[in-house]
Amino acid sequence: MEEAATRLASVLAHAVTLGVDLPTLPSVRLLEARVRPPHRFHAFLYFLAGVATVTLAVAYSLQLHTHAGLARAILRWKGYDIHNEKCAMSIPDRMASWLRPTEDCSICKGLSQVDSVADISPEEFEERYAYSGRPVVIRDGTNAWPGRQVMSFKFFQKLYNGSIDQIACQFFPYESGFNSLREVLSMDEARAQLKDGTKPWYIGWSNCDNQVAHILKEQYSRPYFLPETSENKKVDWIFMGSPGYGAKMHVDSVSHPSWQAQLRGRKKWTLQPPPECIYHCNTLEVVVSPGEIIVLDTNRWYHQTMILPGEMSITIGAEYD
Repeated sequence: MEEAATRLASVLAHAVTLGVDLPTLPSVRLLEARVRPPHRFHAFLYFLAGVATVTLAVAYSLQLHTHAGLARAILRWKGYDIHNEKCAMSIPDRMASWLRPTEDCSICKGLSQVDSVADISPEEFEERYAYSGRPVVIRDGTNAWPGRQVMSFKFFQKLYNGSIDQIACQFFPYESGFNSLREVLSMDEARAQLKDGTKPWYIGWSNCDNQVAHILKEQYSRPYFLPETSENKKVDWIFMGSPGYGAKMHVDSVSHPSWQAQLRGRKKWTLQPPPECIYHCNTLEVVVSPGEIIVLDTNRWYHQTMILPGEMSITIGAEYD
């Protein structure tokens, strides 16, 4: 463009020396306007327009014009990858229960007690209980499990010796006063053995140690009644404590329904329907005894537990999909 303007100016200047006043002609003025180099300000405007076009194209591709896209971009800028993180941010458990989606009351309508069954096939279990949200106790759920005779307080002391700092993904002290699993397994012998005059206790944890998980799997097998297409999740949940203690009424925030096998002691479960179903459903109670497995969607049912008089309660469980 600049070369054309220079050549045109040279031609016009030469015409003037010859006595021809070409610059005054309208057609020449029009030609000059077309080949004249853009003003610097105009060039800057063209540059801004190009930048704006590219910016808008990128913003649209990232969906920054939507709330979700803008939030995703901000979280990435803050260092969060919401596709790989379980949670973009943590919120208190109480608030999580407030923000949970409204529940379908079909999980509890018409129930006056928790079903208790035995010798149930995986097909029947899947049809009636696996994903319906209706709780059930499987009376013969732990038949032939070595863990029924093996698992004890001393068993876990020996099992976690040397790897105790790595094993608890989550530790639940409830109201026992313990701060870690190390403190639990280091308590004095009298309290561990529930001697008269000692303070009762109840705790729970999820196992994250692969070596420990391998040994635990030798003590129990995949529950026989789970559907063949379901997968038992790798993380083991263990709950242990003395009579008179348990977990207060709460609802969980986990990914799937779960099963919990009662290996020692007896535990009473109290199940309350979600608040929106309180006028349509009943509060349920069931006692789970050694050898039995309770299957419950703890994300949907509010629940509390209480260990009944007798020996220490030990349970193990996991989620399934």
